[in-house]
Amino acid sequence: MLISLVVPCFNEEEILERFHERVTDEMTRLGHAFQLVYVDDGSADRTLPILRQLAAADPRTRYVSFSRNFGKEAAMLAGLQHAEGDAVVIMDADLQHPPELVARMLEEHAHGYDQVIARRTRKGDRVTRTLTARAYYWLINRLVDVELVDGVGDFRLLSRRAADAVLELTEYNRFSKGLFAWVGFPTTTFSYENAVREEGRSAWTFGNLLNYGLDGLLSFNNKPLRAALYLGLLLLSLALVHSGWIVGVALVKGVDTPGYVTLLVVVTALAGVQMVMVAVVGEYVGRIYYEVKRRPHYLVQDTNTRPRGPAPEPEPLESVRR
Repeated sequence: MLISLVVPCFNEEEILERFHERVTDEMTRLGHAFQLVYVDDGSADRTLPILRQLAAADPRTRYVSFSRNFGKEAAMLAGLQHAEGDAVVIMDADLQHPPELVARMLEEHAHGYDQVIARRTRKGDRVTRTLTARAYYWLINRLVDVELVDGVGDFRLLSRRAADAVLELTEYNRFSKGLFAWVGFPTTTFSYENAVREEGRSAWTFGNLLNYGLDGLLSFNNKPLRAALYLGLLLLSLALVHSGWIVGVALVKGVDTPGYVTLLVVVTALAGVQMVMVAVVGEYVGRIYYEVKRRPHYLVQDTNTRPRGPAPEPEPLESVRR
């Protein structure tokens, strides 16, 4: 069985050689045939020259280098498209995903699981980040059509059929956590303690995490649009009730001078609600705009490999029945 390890890279010159040594030592110890598929996501440092050196010294090493930074989602997609293995492991190059856990993944995969997910604990994280993450997952799992688990990321093993299923999902706006959950197949999860990044700084700022969270919220449901409808109906109902109350008071007590402060607050609140709803609709329209243009997810400037061919077409149901 051939194991492909897909490794997205962005400015990893300080740790890339150390990562390569550790992962090759671990895979050699396990005794499995393997290949490393590095994806350089438009790094501005020496990541690409190092990948060329590693590929020249080790025939099991493949690399794909983007023409610019397209983001980790595109890098994972490229890695899956170029991975030839019977099982594919996605992991980061910063050693926060310990290579020693690949053995556990392979053991679980041998038991029949198509997805084996390493779920990191939040031990060592800041309290504010932990609480924010828990609140986010509590909210999103009440809105989206798939279940997302706190601590579950991209560090996972996919069987060949699970990887091919993910590749069939060709949308431009990709949210891999949701895509992995959407394809299903037998899945198991185990926990590990979060490892400290050994070199460099994470590219995931608070703003990036916030945008990523919004992507997850909007990519797998239309409930924000439905919420806009319900909120509009609620406001209309309140307006009708308030109008009836004003008419009743006027008939009983006569016409009174309206409160300008109340009027200003109501107008401002309604304007804010309208702007939020227009923004929600705009987000969905923007996603449609990017989808219909059908631009490629990434452009390659240098590589020593080529993508796998298309997956075989499923056999028609009629022939299966016969």
